[in-house]
Amino acid sequence: MGARRVEHVMGTAVVADIRDDGAWEDALDGLFEWLRFVDATFSTYREDSQISRLNRGELRPGDAHPDVGEVLARCAELREQTAGYFDAGATGDGVDPSGLVKGWSIERGARLLERAGCSNFAVNAGGDIVVRGGALPEEAWRVGIQHPTRPGAVSTLLAVSDLAIATSGDYERGGHVLDPFTRRPARGLLSVTLVGPDLGTGDAYATAAFAMGARGPHWTARLPRGYEAMSILVDGTVLATPGFGALEAG
Repeated sequence: MGARRVEHVMGTAVVADIRDDGAWEDALDGLFEWLRFVDATFSTYREDSQISRLNRGELRPGDAHPDVGEVLARCAELREQTAGYFDAGATGDGVDPSGLVKGWSIERGARLLERAGCSNFAVNAGGDIVVRGGALPEEAWRVGIQHPTRPGAVSTLLAVSDLAIATSGDYERGGHVLDPFTRRPARGLLSVTLVGPDLGTGDAYATAAFAMGARGPHWTARLPRGYEAMSILVDGTVLATPGFGALEAG
């Protein structure tokens, strides 16, 4: 029943778990081919990627792949929506849309699986997750959110269907989220988890809230409809939006 595949791409392990009956190798091939294309196009670690070439002035924006224009335009929109705290230029070393690309690409990958006929599946890219349907025979997917200070432990367990989950924190790569206004590592929070309908947007919101530090939970209290958040402060205090608790597994 179903199919499961794990590949290392975009700098992380991506796990695709399909619970529908059927043969899904072609669908999985399409998913991972897409993700390898995204890596080759957007990676700031690859000298030949279009993002690297744009940053070196070797490629004009108008000559880039249409997906590059789409992502950079969305980054600009998200910068406005987050009062500048999601900023693809925060490092000062040219444009780096990585804070959007992973979630955006996994969300589009989920649509590829849906077009192939999949209805019940999960795609997990290093903790950024899209789920559809249920974890058959279970009606929902049970997703543990990694605890920011206790390796191997979870801070909460969610039971979700047809949602995306993104977490931003410093427990894997310390100091990698910058406050774009100081260009110093963000301080005040241990982690921020966003749940909502779109993984790319949720990923960007989580990054922005984390960059805000202690002010992040106040900002997440006013998220657009459909998005819920849980923030863990440096003293261990957990703050969540009202709808987040409804998603926690009993």
